[in-house]
Amino acid sequence: MSGHDSKYFSTTKKGEIPELKEELNSQYKDKRKDAVKKVIAAMTVGKDVSSLFTDVVNCMQTENLELKKLVYLYLINYAKSQPDLAILAVNTFVKDSQDPNPLIRALAVRTMGCIRVDKITEYLCDPLQRCLKDDDPYVRKTAAICVAKLYDINAELVEDRGFLESLKDLISDNNPMVVANAVAALAEIQDNSNSPIFEITSHTLSKLLTALNECTEWGQVFILDALSRYKAADAREAENIVERVTPRLQHANCAVVLSAVKMILQQMELITSTDVVRNLCKKMAPPLVTLLSAEPEIQYVALRNINLIVQRRPTILAHEIKVFFCKYNDPIYVKMEKLEIMIKLASDRNIDQVLLEFKEYATEVDVDFVRKAVRAIGRCAIKLERAAERCISVLLELIKIKVNYVVQEAIIVIKDIFRRYPNTYESIIATLCESLDTLDEPEAKASMIWIIGEYAERIDNADELLESFLESFPEEPAQVQLQLLTATVKLFLKKPTEGPQQMIQVVLNNATVETDNPDLRDRAYIYWRLLSTDPEAAKDVVLAEKPVITDDSNQLEPSLLDELLANIATLSSVYHKPPEAFVTRVKTTAQKTEDDDYPEGGSETGYSESSAHAADGGVSPTSSSNVPYSAARQPAPAPPSPAAPVPDLLGDLIGLDNNAIVPVDQPATPSSPPLPVVLPASTGQGLQISAQLTQQDGQIYYSLSFENNSQIPLDGFMIQFNKNTFGLAAAGPLQVPQVQPGTSSRTLLPMVMFQNLSQGPPSSLLQVAVKNSQQPVWYFNDKAPLHVFFTEDGRMERGNFLETWRSLPDSNEVSKDFPDIVVNSVEATLDRLAASNMFFIAKRKHANQDVFYFSAKLPRGIPFLIELTTVIGTLGVKCAIKTPSPELAPLFFESLETLLKV
Repeated sequence: MSGHDSKYFSTTKKGEIPELKEELNSQYKDKRKDAVKKVIAAMTVGKDVSSLFTDVVNCMQTENLELKKLVYLYLINYAKSQPDLAILAVNTFVKDSQDPNPLIRALAVRTMGCIRVDKITEYLCDPLQRCLKDDDPYVRKTAAICVAKLYDINAELVEDRGFLESLKDLISDNNPMVVANAVAALAEIQDNSNSPIFEITSHTLSKLLTALNECTEWGQVFILDALSRYKAADAREAENIVERVTPRLQHANCAVVLSAVKMILQQMELITSTDVVRNLCKKMAPPLVTLLSAEPEIQYVALRNINLIVQRRPTILAHEIKVFFCKYNDPIYVKMEKLEIMIKLASDRNIDQVLLEFKEYATEVDVDFVRKAVRAIGRCAIKLERAAERCISVLLELIKIKVNYVVQEAIIVIKDIFRRYPNTYESIIATLCESLDTLDEPEAKASMIWIIGEYAERIDNADELLESFLESFPEEPAQVQLQLLTATVKLFLKKPTEGPQQMIQVVLNNATVETDNPDLRDRAYIYWRLLSTDPEAAKDVVLAEKPVITDDSNQLEPSLLDELLANIATLSSVYHKPPEAFVTRVKTTAQKTEDDDYPEGGSETGYSESSAHAADGGVSPTSSSNVPYSAARQPAPAPPSPAAPVPDLLGDLIGLDNNAIVPVDQPATPSSPPLPVVLPASTGQGLQISAQLTQQDGQIYYSLSFENNSQIPLDGFMIQFNKNTFGLAAAGPLQVPQVQPGTSSRTLLPMVMFQNLSQGPPSSLLQVAVKNSQQPVWYFNDKAPLHVFFTEDGRMERGNFLETWRSLPDSNEVSKDFPDIVVNSVEATLDRLAASNMFFIAKRKHANQDVFYFSAKLPRGIPFLIELTTVIGTLGVKCAIKTPSPELAPLFFESLETLLKV
C-alpha cells in the first residue's frame, strides 16, 4: 500500500461488510481495488472479514499486480480457516504460475507455499517443479524457499517428488541469489530432518565460494553459515577457504562479519602454520573493533560473541583492550559485558591501565556496576600473580573511601585473594577489621567471619570480633550462621582458652537446638562429635590445608565453548547456552520408522524365531500421546502446532531459569486420558493439579492439568523441581494462561536431564513445587518411572545383545519375581514395552515357559538387557536384567511392574 492508503483504516460504518461485498463485485476495476484495500485494512486491525472470502477470491482474475498481491495476502491469512473455499483459488494459482510475467509466477508459488492447507499442497507440486527450472532467476530463488516451506508441511511428499535433488542442482546455478536461497532452504530442511540431506563436497564448495562474492548480504550469511559446517580435508584446503572468505570481514553488515569470523575460526582449527594463524588473528581484530562503534544493541551482541572468541583466541584482541574501556553514556548491559572481556584480556603488560579503569568505575553512581568493578579487581588479582599486590593496593584505597557497598564487595574479593595466595597478604587484616561494624550483607559478613576464623591466631581479639556476630546468631542468614559455626570451631582449636570454650558451647547449642536448618544442624553435630571424641582428628579436618582457588574468568567448559563458537551470530552465542537449552523444536512431520518386524531366529544365538508378530507386524497402540509409553512403534500423529511463545515477564520468583521460552499451553484432545491427580482440590484451596511424566519424539515432557475449583481466576503459574536421581529440571518457565473458576487448562512442559542431580541411592521420587499469583506454594510428590527415560536408539542387533550379555559380569545381573502379574496377550505386552522404547530381540522356549529378550538404553548410553520368563495366561513373571548400572535395578523393576499391570 502507498502512503496515501491510511484512509482505508478510518471507516467504521454499520453496514460495512455488505457494502464491501457490493464493492468487491463492482464492474469497475478501481472500485474493486479500493474494496480489497479496505478488506486488508479491516483484517490488519483484527476485524473478521472471512465472510468475504468468495468475493475476494473472485478478484484474483486480474492483470493488476498490486491487486493480485492484496488478494494473495488475504488468502494466506484466511485459507486455514476456510480450507474448502481456498480450493477455489487453486486454478488461478496454477494459471499464474505459468504467467509471462516472472513477478506473477514467483508470487503465485510463494503464496501457495505460505498457505498451509494440505489440500492445496497436492496442487503445488507441479507448478513448483516448473518454477524450480524456470528461465528467470527471480522465480527460481522464490521456488527454492518454497521447497523448505513444503517440507515443513509434508516432508514425505518433498522427498518422493524429487524436490531435494532439484534444490541440490540449484547450488550449481549461475545466479548467486538462487544459490544462496537454495543453501538457505537446504539448511532449514537439514535442521528439521534426522537424516543427512545437505552435505558440502569439494565440488559444491567451489560453487558456494564463487557465489559468495556476488550475492546479497543475507545470501552471504546463509552461505557462510553453511560453509562453517564444512570440515576441510587438510590444512592447505582450510587456508584456501579462509583466503577466499577473509574479504567478507570488511563488509558493512554486522551479520556478514560475524558469520565470516565464525567460519574462519572453525577452519583455523585445521591450520597448522603459526604465521598464517597469526596473520588471521590480526585481520579479524579491526572488524570486531568496528562492531563496537555501532548502536548499543549491536554492541551488546558483538560483545557477547567477542566474549566467546577471546576465550578461544585471546591473541586476536590482546592489543585492543582500550576499545573495551567503558564510556560514560554506555548502557549498563554494555558496560557489564565490557568488564567481563577486560578481565579476560588483562595481562601483566596492560594490568596498570586496566586497574586505573576499574578504580575509576568503582566511584561511579550505578551500584551494580561498582560492585562488578570491585569484583573485577579481585578476579585480576587471582588471575595474575605478579599483579596481585597492585590489585590489593587499589582495593585498600577503595576501602578507605568508606562507601558501604564498595567496602563490602572489597572484603568479599579479598577473602578470595587470601585463598589464592595463602600467608602472603595477611598484613591487611587489621584494615579490614576496622570496617566490621558497617557490614550488613550476608556474603560480606560471611567473608569477614571466614577471614577471622582462618587467621584467628594472628588476630589478638579474634574472640571479641566473633562474639559481636554471635549476639545476632539466630537472626542471621544460613550462609552467615554456617561460617560463624566453622570460624568458632577454628578459633577454639587454635586458642583453646576459656573464652572460646564458652563461645563454642553457645554456638553448638544454637546450631543444634535452636535452628530448623538441617545443613547447619548436621554440621554442628559433626563438629560436636569430633571435638568430644578426638580433638586432634577435628584439627586435621577443620584446619586441613585448603586447595588453592583458580581464575574463573574462562568459565565455559571446552565442549560447550566449541558448540557456542559453532553458533556465533545466533541467539545461542548471546545467551551463552546451546540451542537445545532454550529452543524446543516441535516436530510437524511424522518420522519414518524402521521395519518393525522382529528379528528372525538364528542358530548362532540359540534363540528360536518369534511368531508373536507374524500376523500383524504393526499394531498401533491404543495409548494416546500423553501416557508414559507414547513413543509407539508406529509413528504417532503430529502434535498440534503450539501457540506463539509467551515470555515470562514476572521474573524469576522461585529460582527458575527465565532465559528459556517454551511453547505455550497445548490443549488436550478429547481422547487424552485423565492424568493422575497429584494435588487434590481439598489440599490446594480449590486448585487440583494432575500430572505425569511422558516422552514424545525423544523429548521428555511433564504433562500437567490445572483444574480451578475455587471462586477466583488463577494465573502466574510457576514450577520448580527438587534435586532428583535423573537431574530433571524444567527447560523453561511454565506457560499456563489464566484459569477461570470452573475451567481447566492442560500443558506440556519440556524437561531437561542432568541439571538438578541429587546424591544418595537412586529413587523414582520427583518432588515438585507449584505456585501461582493468588495462592501459596503447593508441594507434591510424583514418580519418575524409569521407562520414560529410555531412548529411541536402544534397539540392539541379536549378535550385539548376546555379546554384551556375556561381557557384563554376573554381579551385574539382578532378577525379581512378580507373582501377581499375568501375561494374557503377547502382542499387547510387546506393543506396550516397545512403546516405552524396550525393544524386542527374540523369544525361545524353555521347558513349558516362554522366554522373551528385550534391550533398552538410558541417556549417556547405559544399556539394559532384559530377560522375561512366563507361562502365557498363568500368574507369575520372572525378570532378569543385566546392566552396567545395577543400582538402577529397583527403579527398573518398579517401572516394569507398572507397564505389565496396565
